[in-house]
Amino acid sequence: MSKLRLIAMLMAFSLVAVACAGTEDSGTQETTATTMSAVEEAAEAGTDEPVEEPMDEEPAEEPMEEDLLEGTTVTVLGPESSDEEAGAIIAALKEFGDANGIRIQYTGARDAADLINTQVAGGNPPDIFVFPQPGKLADFARNGDLIALPADVEASVAWSEAWTTFGNVDGTQFGIPVKADLKSLVWYQPGNFEAGGYTVPESFDELVTLTNDMIANGDTPWCVGIESGPATGWPFTDWVEDMVLRQHGADVYDQWVAHDIDFADARIQETFETVLGLWNTPGAVFANDGTIAATPFGNNAEPLVAGDCFMHRQASFFAAFMPDGTTFADPSDPAAVDVFYFPSVSGDRPVLGAGTLVGAFRDAPEVWATMQYFGGPEYAEARQTVQTELKDGGLSGFLSAAEGQDPSVYQGLELSFLDILATAEVVRFDGSDLMPAAVGSGTFWTESTSYINGEQSVEDTLSAIDASWP
Repeated sequence: MSKLRLIAMLMAFSLVAVACAGTEDSGTQETTATTMSAVEEAAEAGTDEPVEEPMDEEPAEEPMEEDLLEGTTVTVLGPESSDEEAGAIIAALKEFGDANGIRIQYTGARDAADLINTQVAGGNPPDIFVFPQPGKLADFARNGDLIALPADVEASVAWSEAWTTFGNVDGTQFGIPVKADLKSLVWYQPGNFEAGGYTVPESFDELVTLTNDMIANGDTPWCVGIESGPATGWPFTDWVEDMVLRQHGADVYDQWVAHDIDFADARIQETFETVLGLWNTPGAVFANDGTIAATPFGNNAEPLVAGDCFMHRQASFFAAFMPDGTTFADPSDPAAVDVFYFPSVSGDRPVLGAGTLVGAFRDAPEVWATMQYFGGPEYAEARQTVQTELKDGGLSGFLSAAEGQDPSVYQGLELSFLDILATAEVVRFDGSDLMPAAVGSGTFWTESTSYINGEQSVEDTLSAIDASWP
């Protein structure tokens, strides 16, 4: 595949409407690491006696940018904390840091979205934060905590406007995209489908029929889990967002995300009931840890491969959770895992996407240099290469829409993710991530979890979310 073809596919994201990404909590423990400069600090030079510069002499040269960077330190906090993801981020930052004399420290924590609130309130935020939700970035920007991008940094970002718009707050650019996720996917094993006599559904009605056929045959169609630490509930909200796009279209989706229509709107209620109705169909769901709310979303990979369930709707990053040795999209291997497009209702092909953005809390040359690196193809290629290696050559779980990348760093299935984006008629960013943080990463998750647990009605759930909107 040519680089031009990859760019063409990435530009399909220009269909995205303006607006953040269910927090894809991708680790189970905090990971802290440091990149060290390979260059020794330059010796300081000076004199005890002040020297007055003659007025007619040429002014001293401004220090070169590399001199400004040499011996500096940049701290980065983000939510990705697994060995593979944090390890790849650390390696990519080390490559840049060593080349530029910057000591870059990355801390990955599962509860980073909570930690950043505490750190900002205490006056000690990191230099850069990796935001899983544009809505949270917007909150900090409007509160005056984040620093707007300098013009040269903004101009250097290698992502299309379809993605940079999510870091734009009230006409000012504060964020730079660093990662893209494709969410409208269903993971499955073609070998299991063939053995059961099942075919990939082309419409949502066919998907429901397939679900019922599997149940009738004694097969469990779905693996479902929504536990994700402080972000528990987001997998359900992803289902809801995908279904709002399918049942009611992009215009209603945009109005709902902007709260121009309420959660209590009859159309949104219909979607909530559709998703939970499918899950609550007797025999429809395998919950690896006993209940849907108690099952971590990442714990659905092994039962899918083991055949305990036949389908799992999850984003492209879910590849990172597959057991070691899993093969992908290999017709010669009956145990290989593949994906199909989460089918639509009316025949169009809407796609739900997500991602992460970086924002800066400190104004310094080394911070902006690191921010620029985050927004370019070099970071994407370095991270993708290392993350693939750390997955022993398997799918990395990372995807970037940065322009100018070498497509050879991606594998066949990963490139197929981009193909799905290229054929999408409508693309929208994860709705909960675009909403104010109090809702999108707050009540939308928590109230939905109570609804799934049967603790409250759908009407009470939707009313409670509406009441929390700032």
